[in-house]
Amino acid sequence: MTDHRDDGLEERRKRLSAELADRKADDVAEAKRDAQSEESRKGMALGFKLSSEFISAVAVGAILGFMLDRFAGTAPWGMIVLLLLGFCAGVLNVLRSVGKVAPSPLITGQSGKDEKGNGGR
Repeated sequence: MTDHRDDGLEERRKRLSAELADRKADDVAEAKRDAQSEESRKGMALGFKLSSEFISAVAVGAILGFMLDRFAGTAPWGMIVLLLLGFCAGVLNVLRSVGKVAPSPLITGQSGKDEKGNGGR
């Protein structure tokens, strides 16, 4: 009777070990999917941030150019010049956000002076 009971326990232990291994494999696969979806969300967030920065800079340039043309009577030169400046500002903002261009000293709080207060770098 003890042998039969030991055989049943051994068989049950093996079955439970197999189920645990399956669950661990499922957990690992789920963690991998979660990590991939997190990367995807980060990429989408960065894409929306960059596109909104670029579009807002161009829109602000266009609106300011339109207002300048409207009040100063310089049509269409104010719109053309400020739209191009807005485009350049948008590209610069995107490059700064990505890290390809160093942030401006005004943003980082640096004044361009060394430790002694001199203007040299």
